[in-house]
Amino acid sequence: MNAPLVESMPKAPQRALSAEALSPASVGNVGVGFDILGHSVAGAGDRAQVRRIDEPVVRIAAITGCVQELPLDPARNTAGMALMALRKALGLRHGFELELHKGIALGSGMGGSASSCVAALVAANALLDRPLNPESLYDFALEGEAVASGGRHGDNVGPMLLGGLVLATRDRLVRVPVPASWHCALVHPHMVLETRKAREALAGDYRLGEFVAQSANLALVLAGCFRGDAGLVREGLDDVLVEPRRAPLIPGFTRVKQAAMDHHALGASISGAGPSVFGWFEDREAAMAAASAMASAFSDAGLDSDTLVSPIHGPAAALLPSETLA
Repeated sequence: MNAPLVESMPKAPQRALSAEALSPASVGNVGVGFDILGHSVAGAGDRAQVRRIDEPVVRIAAITGCVQELPLDPARNTAGMALMALRKALGLRHGFELELHKGIALGSGMGGSASSCVAALVAANALLDRPLNPESLYDFALEGEAVASGGRHGDNVGPMLLGGLVLATRDRLVRVPVPASWHCALVHPHMVLETRKAREALAGDYRLGEFVAQSANLALVLAGCFRGDAGLVREGLDDVLVEPRRAPLIPGFTRVKQAAMDHHALGASISGAGPSVFGWFEDREAAMAAASAMASAFSDAGLDSDTLVSPIHGPAAALLPSETLA
């Protein structure tokens, strides 16, 4: 007799054993968009490796890289808190174990705390049975960012999630188009300026006229980006609210900014809470020349610095190759 035919069972879909993601640095505020406007920056970032575990907890196993003295308690860590918020909102029965590799210094004005929580979220999202879209991760990223900055500010996590220039309101992310040729020069002096200290500098009264001027400048920058009109951006990229109060915290700031403007910047200001300084330029060549001049100005103030030149339309956080479970 012939042996009965046995239908082969379809293989269960492979489930990721772990996932690793890289989130880029960012320029927060972009001068005129305090807490609501930012763009991602290629060339620096944080990595997060996340493993799905059976225990219903979030655990941080290790932190390596340029910053290691960070809390392993997930409730006191931006990445840990972001994953805790994700678990709670989705009612997940499983947990996550996290390893962070820091590529962005804290207190640099380059979105170091935001980068950690976005990288962790993107990696953990890949391990969900039904992954969410990047916009749906925004609220969890805000919860993580609040651990470091004391508030739910989207100007760093928003562009990291979507890439490029992003308007990040309380509940919404809006990609803002910019010409591909426009570049940013970002110069990070070797000093630490804590976000909370930089926010303390903003205490006090403001004149109504200052708010009107800043609103007009923000509108010009956004209109210029949408239209690809460098003239509008050049007219608007001037921070009259925050920069005057924070500039004294950054040695040599005036000369660094002037170095950018001398190289035909569309505008220049403090990146995030500082001490990094950025300038926008119409092409990569101008940004490269300006970055060198800006670094020289910091050197004259007694500070070594690192430079990055990136398209303003920078990358979004993304998964890196990882193992799978057959």
